[in-house]
Amino acid sequence: MSNARSPITSRIRRSSSDPQTHTAHGVSVDTVVAGIERALADGEKHGLTSKLILCFLRHLSEEDALATYEAALPLFDRYKHRLIGVGLDSSERGHPLSKFEHVFAKARERGLKLVAHAGEEGPPSYVYEALDLLKVDRVDHGVRSIEDAALVARLADSRIALTVCPLSNIKLCVFDDMTQHMLKDLLDQGVAIVINSDDPAYFGGYVNANYFAIVDALKLDDREVYTLLRNSLEASFVTDAERAAMIARLDTHWKQ
Repeated sequence: MSNARSPITSRIRRSSSDPQTHTAHGVSVDTVVAGIERALADGEKHGLTSKLILCFLRHLSEEDALATYEAALPLFDRYKHRLIGVGLDSSERGHPLSKFEHVFAKARERGLKLVAHAGEEGPPSYVYEALDLLKVDRVDHGVRSIEDAALVARLADSRIALTVCPLSNIKLCVFDDMTQHMLKDLLDQGVAIVINSDDPAYFGGYVNANYFAIVDALKLDDREVYTLLRNSLEASFVTDAERAAMIARLDTHWKQ
């Protein structure tokens, strides 16, 4: 399995967007989401399924994030089949997640999915903030959780997924070399690690390239690759029926 292109990872995508990058230049949130929606709809013609997460830039103020959220509220109704949550990304250092507690509370009240970058460049304390203050459904990155044994145990027990992007981690110098990556250590301790791409054009690889890089560097066996794939399906923001169907396809492939 580790030497073959997976029929699962090649067909599932989750997309995020930073509208503030565009609204700062006079482009409306409506225009941003409409453009991405057209591209994602075209992808469905080729078997690619996608959901969209509206992300706030953490180096900006919460007031800016709140204004973006309020401007996007009509879009959560118009694109409810696609726009399913909010997230937090951009520079971690010096920007604790507590800064965005209010806007995330508003999104939670609306029933949206919640994700946030935490514990990649920032410390494990940011992962705690993601869990306890923002109450996220998934943690983006989170590799520095390995520095806190209690946090690792909590993540393993709760099955809160860490969406790890190995090639991005190297590009951002989180690890000097892929052989130093802590993914296998976290996986061995029962953390729900999933493999993702992070801005492929910039960081140098789509999902499968990230799989190949980490499998080769850490010498992951087929069972470990299967676990990563299954984790990704269990953590996906899809319906229970869709999840069951995809897991069934994965298990059929695994048995073969």
